[in-house]
Amino acid sequence: MKRRILITGVDTYWGGRLAQELEKDAENEAIIAVSPEHPSCALLRSEYVRVGTQHALLRRIVHAARIDTVVDTRLIVDSTTAPRRVVHEMNVLGTMNVLAACGGPDSPVTKVVFKSSAHYYGCERDDPGFFTEEMHRPYPPRAPIEADIVEAEDAVQEFAARNAKVTVTTLRFCDGLGPDLKTAHTALLSLPAVPGILGFDPRYQFIHEDDIVGALHHVVVNDAPGIHNVAPDGVLSLSEIAGLLGKPFAPLLPPWGTGLATGLTNRIGLHIPAEVRQQLRYGRGLDNRRIKRSGYRFDLTTREAVQAFAAALRLKPFRESANAPYRYEREVEEFLRWSPSVHREEPHE
Repeated sequence: MKRRILITGVDTYWGGRLAQELEKDAENEAIIAVSPEHPSCALLRSEYVRVGTQHALLRRIVHAARIDTVVDTRLIVDSTTAPRRVVHEMNVLGTMNVLAACGGPDSPVTKVVFKSSAHYYGCERDDPGFFTEEMHRPYPPRAPIEADIVEAEDAVQEFAARNAKVTVTTLRFCDGLGPDLKTAHTALLSLPAVPGILGFDPRYQFIHEDDIVGALHHVVVNDAPGIHNVAPDGVLSLSEIAGLLGKPFAPLLPPWGTGLATGLTNRIGLHIPAEVRQQLRYGRGLDNRRIKRSGYRFDLTTREAVQAFAAALRLKPFRESANAPYRYEREVEEFLRWSPSVHREEPHE
């Protein structure tokens, strides 16, 4: 089946990686990549349009290109990456605008994929061992980023209820690990010692960056309506993770006044946002049976993802010296895309 796909957030790591993966499939006859900033990685077949989340502009693109599948990868799930106002506008207002561009009786869109986060559930002392998709968070959001995610997901579910003919998929990812990821957790695990809160040894699931792209690709090419937790098999305590990384576990943050203590660490460049402070206390587990029933198979378990991250940390100095960061240059990209002098490989059948 031929697909015509629009990906939002191609300036993010996930949007760019997913576009690259979709380019390999000849069944994807059109891939439109949009974002307010330039793409994060080189794209061969995808057509890039520099646009934000203005619903009128997105709607024009959707209708003009007869888009049938929209993948929204923009959601900010790490509050250290942007100012609070920007995060809220991107997560809540941006999501509503993307959905508005997809809806209506004359819309060509038949599938919407929304990349969300396990921060939807929060972290509390009396949480279940594993959250299932039917469970709602037991307490009001503690952190602003959690409130944003709940509000954005509510908008997605309202869109699904109003547009019964559209297959709507929400993926709630656990924390990611990988050599190219930069998050609050990868920063903490890259320290000489893994910090923790005194008296707590929380449970963690970590998904490798390739499995995040793999799960997104899976629900684009297969119908998997509804909400799906995306977390690999296996749960590790933070002390076990430190051991796999070959580092000491250092639970030095005080159990009371943790926010004040992390405020002091911010001054030395170590940012521990509110949503991560809760995880450092209580951890979290996701039930992954629904996404596996849809046919997706994880490449790596939590343990294997941590081991792969440990190997990447050891090789980090060599990778940084060998690889120049990608930089989008419009003239070069247009030459590579359109010049008859450029040899192009046929996409995989």
